[in-house]
Amino acid sequence: MQTRKLGKNGLDVSALGFGAMGMSQSYGPAGTREESIAVLRGAVERGVTFFDTAEVYGGGRNEDLVGEALAPFKGRVVIATKFGFKDPVIGPSAGLDSSAKRIRVVVETSLKRLRVDAIDLLYQHRVDPAVPIEEVAGTVKDLIGEGKVKHFGLSEAGVKTIRRANAVLPVTALQSEYSLWWREPESEILPTCEELGVGFVPFSPLGKGFLTGKIDETTKFDSTDFRNAIPRFKPENRKANQAVIDVLARIATRKKATPAQIALAWLLAQKPWIVPIPGTRKIERLEENIGAASVDLTSSDLREIENAASAIKVQGERYPESAQKMIDR
Repeated sequence: MQTRKLGKNGLDVSALGFGAMGMSQSYGPAGTREESIAVLRGAVERGVTFFDTAEVYGGGRNEDLVGEALAPFKGRVVIATKFGFKDPVIGPSAGLDSSAKRIRVVVETSLKRLRVDAIDLLYQHRVDPAVPIEEVAGTVKDLIGEGKVKHFGLSEAGVKTIRRANAVLPVTALQSEYSLWWREPESEILPTCEELGVGFVPFSPLGKGFLTGKIDETTKFDSTDFRNAIPRFKPENRKANQAVIDVLARIATRKKATPAQIALAWLLAQKPWIVPIPGTRKIERLEENIGAASVDLTSSDLREIENAASAIKVQGERYPESAQKMIDR
């Protein structure tokens, strides 16, 4: 797989990364630990070198899983994790905490769980309005000086926050949602990243599964699946948003690809410093996602997608109201 650079300090990663969150939470019952490890190691064997987790995913279990799975590949992979919440077991509902004391506690715990000597990329998971971003960046800068962290990132941060943080410590990457059905970053975020030399890591690049074309208004989710609470996944909105899938399916048929591959290839074609992190629990889906890196979308293909997508108004908010409040503007 080809590699891409995130940030100005030469962080080289595979063009497609791997988001591990879903192995421990959010998408219904998780698979066995053995199955998850097999998929993570299978990703490395197929050329993926960039893996994403967080202290809060699965109350810490996700970091531990990623650490065990990737331990044999030390030096060959880049692992990103995150701080920013008060209590990883309670989760986001416990509230935000990006105090220096909390960041240091998280880093020490994450180092142990991930079985590494230094965290390759450390993100602030959500901007904490109670702690100036300059203090957050300063704490991470100190940790880099101590050799415990290598690169600094932000997640779901607004333009002003990115600029203020970057003035203290170069921001290597911004991780935020971006896909054909959530294009808000295009207006201000992506131009700012380009100006400052900040890499961009889209999470939910397949629209939490919707852009695979395997979900419609009749799909039933497990009772523990967080998509049940997302307005965009209400049956009536899924039906209305099928128009996006129709666009992808049309291009996919012509390219002998799948809708998911076209959705990922479209993201890769936007900027050379964009690295999507699709997640999966299955080897066959992993191989499908990786195949997107080989799909060549011509300027004509991209224009067709743009013209069709711009005529579609996606229905439903991407988060419930409680989660919307944690997004920095």
